[in-house]
Amino acid sequence: MSSTHETNRPLNFHDLAAGRCSIRSFEKNLPLPREVMQRILDAGRLAPSGKNLQPWTFIVVSSPEMLAKIYPCYSRDWIQSAPHLLIVKGTRSGAWQRKKDGYTSLETDLAIAMDHMILAAAYEGVGSCWIAAFDRDILYGALDLTDDEEIFAFTPIGYPAPDAVTVPKTRKPLDEVAVFL
Repeated sequence: MSSTHETNRPLNFHDLAAGRCSIRSFEKNLPLPREVMQRILDAGRLAPSGKNLQPWTFIVVSSPEMLAKIYPCYSRDWIQSAPHLLIVKGTRSGAWQRKKDGYTSLETDLAIAMDHMILAAAYEGVGSCWIAAFDRDILYGALDLTDDEEIFAFTPIGYPAPDAVTVPKTRKPLDEVAVFL
């Protein structure tokens, strides 16, 4: 298999958003070229955040040793088929805080950055699957996080396996979720 991956890029954003789906089977032995990973990470870097504080760090885990430490945090073995895990980490003290009630924008900021990256990955022909159902203690221990650091979500990331099965998207019609006042 070649070191580059051909992709049929969507022509517009709507097609990209409509076509993106969760991938749960990857080409383990086909890591992403550095320039592809950098474009995906850069999409996250460009995401908006509360007061533009950008309270995030994007961790790309590719080494077999670190992957082995992280795999037990998730109960499904299919993540082990991905050549990389992309983890979005943030610091609550670095996020914008609303003075009136103490709300911080951390979860929102990290979710927007993750969304930008999984859409960029889809544009690059790279698969992802948003994971928030992880064992916090195992993941935080593997990454040796401080008390101020938080992980909102991570995704296995890599080229989809040729036999990857995707679940068709079902979404409510726009007129059920949009209100015009």
